Amino acid sequence: MPEYPPKLHEVLEDFESINDRSERSEMLIYYADRFESVPEHIATRPFNEAHRVPACESEAYVWSTPRRDGTLDFFFAVENPQGLSAQALSRILAETVSGAPLDQVASIDPSLVLTLFGNDLSMGKGQGLMGIVSMVRAHALAQLKAS
Repeated sequence: MPEYPPKLHEVLEDFESINDRSERSEMLIYYADRFESVPEHIATRPFNEAHRVPACESEAYVWSTPRRDGTLDFFFAVENPQGLSAQALSRILAETVSGAPLDQVASIDPSLVLTLFGNDLSMGKGQGLMGIVSMVRAHALAQLKAS
């Protein structure tokens, strides 16, 4: 596994150890239940389309704001109330990559979605979730280039 942010690495290890489908679902619901949409001081509806994740059926959006130390805080919105998978992934990313070294965030492979959700994801859902990860990476890369 590449050098991911330590908190993300821990979550991935937790999910890799789960073989039971219902246990995986429970873990994902745990994260989805804790999802918090982007605060109004970052963005308000209607959200700027530049922040919308392409190909995401759940209408997910990604923002980042720089910290004083040069890292980023990440914020998400998921407009489809049935978008539990997008909410779970967004919560996991918000908790594990905010404040992490930008080179580590930029190295995240979108296929980590398969580690979290398992291999039985539909192609459409998988593409949308990988799109969320790709946007997070893009924000980190842009911040690296700007600094």
